Amino acid sequence: MERQHPSWTDLLRQAVTEPGELSRAYETFHGYSLGNILMAWGQAVERKIPLGPIATYAKWQALGRQVRRGEKAIWLCQPVSLKKRIEEKDEEEEIITRFVCKPHWFFVSQTDGAEIAATAVPGWDRTCALANLGIIEEPFTLLDGNCQGYARQRTIAINPVAALPLKTFAHECAHVILGHTTEVEQTDSDLTPRTLREVEAEATAMLVCAALGLPGVELSRGYIQHWNGSGNEIPEKSCQRIFKAADTILKAGRATEAEAQS
Repeated sequence: MERQHPSWTDLLRQAVTEPGELSRAYETFHGYSLGNILMAWGQAVERKIPLGPIATYAKWQALGRQVRRGEKAIWLCQPVSLKKRIEEKDEEEEIITRFVCKPHWFFVSQTDGAEIAATAVPGWDRTCALANLGIIEEPFTLLDGNCQGYARQRTIAINPVAALPLKTFAHECAHVILGHTTEVEQTDSDLTPRTLREVEAEATAMLVCAALGLPGVELSRGYIQHWNGSGNEIPEKSCQRIFKAADTILKAGRATEAEAQS
């Protein structure tokens, strides 16, 4: 049994509508992607289930707890990579990612049994994020005091008097992660329009700020509206890229995950 993955556009809209709730949900479900965090939070609200740790049926059993009879699992999604043959190129294949949703997870409040130790939320560290992202931060050298920061190749710089330095940090890192800084080496047909580049980077920064409970979400909304002058929804493909970039920045800055990857 499968459930359709919600649109990335809807998830982005949900994330920025209640940034305080996203921050609380992120603290609770920090081991999961932002997309799944929003799905878990939404189902908890809909079904009036208290926020708390989630795990599969087998995991709760391993922890000495038993899912109560009659409790219904919540749905989360996992990426599945598939090979797709390219038409007119019989010998070539491309890898596509499909998100498959399954009802395999339960909240701790849906179980009974042994007490479980509280899990500390890993702290997020800017220096750790840079190291794990492979991004270098250099001194800000532009004379334009209105510029908050810039990104070039895999290097970023933040204005020392930037109004919201961590939001600007996430914005410039997003430009690097999203590949915007290397597009000058591509053909014109492969270039992302500047308006969309700014929307993608700022929306990424907005998600990072919302998840970490940092200020700047309201300013991000105004910035995005300025660059997205058409007033249209952000394209679905861009929304997916935004979530992936935000997840990458958040995970890179968590010391425990960084140590586990080393």
